[in-house]
Amino acid sequence: MNITVWNEFRHEKLNAAVAAIYPEGIHHVIAKGLQQEGVNVQTATLDEVEHGLTDKVLRETDVLIWWGHKAHEEVEDEIVQKIYQRVLEGMGMIVLHSGHFSKIFKKLMGTSCDLKWRQVGEKERLWVVDPSHPIVAGIGEYIELEKEEMYGEFFDIPEPESLLFLSWFAGGEVFRSGCTYSRGKGKIFYFRPGHETYPTYHNPQIIKVIRNAAQWAAPIVGPQLQFGKTDPLEKL
Repeated sequence: MNITVWNEFRHEKLNAAVAAIYPEGIHHVIAKGLQQEGVNVQTATLDEVEHGLTDKVLRETDVLIWWGHKAHEEVEDEIVQKIYQRVLEGMGMIVLHSGHFSKIFKKLMGTSCDLKWRQVGEKERLWVVDPSHPIVAGIGEYIELEKEEMYGEFFDIPEPESLLFLSWFAGGEVFRSGCTYSRGKGKIFYFRPGHETYPTYHNPQIIKVIRNAAQWAAPIVGPQLQFGKTDPLEKL
């Protein structure tokens, strides 16, 4: 399996507090956590040529992991369209935290993907609400994070095909924090935690969920999608 971890890589360069937690970037920590036998992990960032997502990179990527926040509008529409097409063809996609507002996630969802938020570090408990799903394999009843940014309902997304995590925050809010979708042949997982000023991606349980999700979202062998005019099937 070939995984590409994409990150804006802006906060780490501009904010000393973020750089202290992720000195080589959020993408580097996630990539390191995903490395294991049989898995090839590479990274790409916003300021690289074609955002690091050339035709060759996308063609060879089985699962794309996306972290974005402050520069969604800087992602070129042409690259978004190429990612979208690859998802329809079968590339898996994992969208993290504030990537909910990225161009590609909004295009895949067809909604505003807006929500409530509060950037005050508070306790979050991510309750597992579908213990039979492979993405939560090896996770207990919940994951507890001492400090995270609050996201709250209403979250303007389509009804998830599977809801895996429901978050509760110390302020009383709840949030659909782990949602799966399919588009064409591609599988998509949105996973909420991961604000840049907290060490969320150093948490082994968070990385385990992302690793499980990559295995789940990886392309499967199947028939090519056929559209348009076609000849009648042969009579049986």
